[in-house]
Amino acid sequence: MHKTTLALILAVTALAACEPVAVQPVTPPAAADECGAAGYQGLIGQPRTALSAMNFPLGTRVIGPEDMVTADFRPDRLNIEYGPNGRITKVSCF
Repeated sequence: MHKTTLALILAVTALAACEPVAVQPVTPPAAADECGAAGYQGLIGQPRTALSAMNFPLGTRVIGPEDMVTADFRPDRLNIEYGPNGRITKVSCF
């Protein structure tokens, strides 16, 4: 009886090994631009004072080198960062 059970288990295992497995290719997530940062990349290198003449989406943050900001991630929030020299260094969504 044990030989029959063992043979059956081996047969089922062998058949299961032959079953094709559907493998979907892994694609990296596209870089999201939910806040529209791509349209503001021209600000990089400009003085921070250039921002005063512009209108930005509600919730936009202007972040200085020593400014504290919340750590919550909101991909729809525009963030404009400037360095110690007063020039804009980064425009991104977070």
